[in-house]
Amino acid sequence: MSETTHDGGVAVTAAPSPDEGLTAAQLADKYGLAVSGARPTLVEYVRQLWGRRHFILAFSQAKLTAQYSQAKLGQLWQVATPLLNAAVYYFIFGVILHASRGMSKDVYIPFLVTGVFVFTFTQSSVMSGVRAISGNLGLVRALHFPRASLPVSFSLQQLQQLLFSMIVMFIVAMGFGSYPGLSWLLIVPVLCLQFLFNTGLAMIVARMGAKTPDLAQLMPFVLRTWMYASGVMFSISKMMEGRPEWVVRLLQVNPAAVYMDLMRFALIDGYGAGNLPPHVWGIALFWAVVVFAGGFVYFWKAEERYGRG
Repeated sequence: MSETTHDGGVAVTAAPSPDEGLTAAQLADKYGLAVSGARPTLVEYVRQLWGRRHFILAFSQAKLTAQYSQAKLGQLWQVATPLLNAAVYYFIFGVILHASRGMSKDVYIPFLVTGVFVFTFTQSSVMSGVRAISGNLGLVRALHFPRASLPVSFSLQQLQQLLFSMIVMFIVAMGFGSYPGLSWLLIVPVLCLQFLFNTGLAMIVARMGAKTPDLAQLMPFVLRTWMYASGVMFSISKMMEGRPEWVVRLLQVNPAAVYMDLMRFALIDGYGAGNLPPHVWGIALFWAVVVFAGGFVYFWKAEERYGRG
């Protein structure tokens, strides 16, 4: 394009750009560009997460190995820690406070050990989840991957730790007269449902902890209160005798209590169905599905904000 100047010369001007007047969004659409770090669709996010399944498994195994690498007893602390807790609780609640409330020693000791190990699974998943993003900012900022990989990986780490610890649970149960039977097969669906519940809860607290790191300091008090309300050291149905029925049912449908009681029912011969709330399997499924699905969506909605200060 040219035009004549005032002195008779010819000036050449550049042709207008074909992109002139287009907004940033229109330019991105025209050239197939996407916002860096933008949140993918939920379906695409699930696909990306499945594609990182090998990383999730390897990361959880590495964390599990490194957890006690500085201790002389190493991985034995995975079993020793909850077992020592159970011994302390038995002395306080079983011997001093008589929290067994009608249960024989052959039932109460495996009852207590099972409760401590199973609640520790949920407790550790939550504590790991609350630090999943805030405690791994270097990794989050350096690499592009679905951030849900971290809380899922930490929950998987705690599941592996529980599976290792369950050897002790089996020994304690058999030592007090509860031997393997068909009911032990129920352990598998109980663990699957609890793992889903724990993972959903870990994703919820992971998003909250990413925004408010101080939540990690508050969470132990919340979890301790939850533990005392969940019947880890006592049977809710026996301890709450004489109380209004709705109070008993409210405590029994608490998800931590549901998964502990199902595990006890599967493992301990003297712990019958009368200790369980009505429709207990439906309640366990409800908590697992609702908390996992809700936690996953809640975490995904903030995907593009993790690690950005």
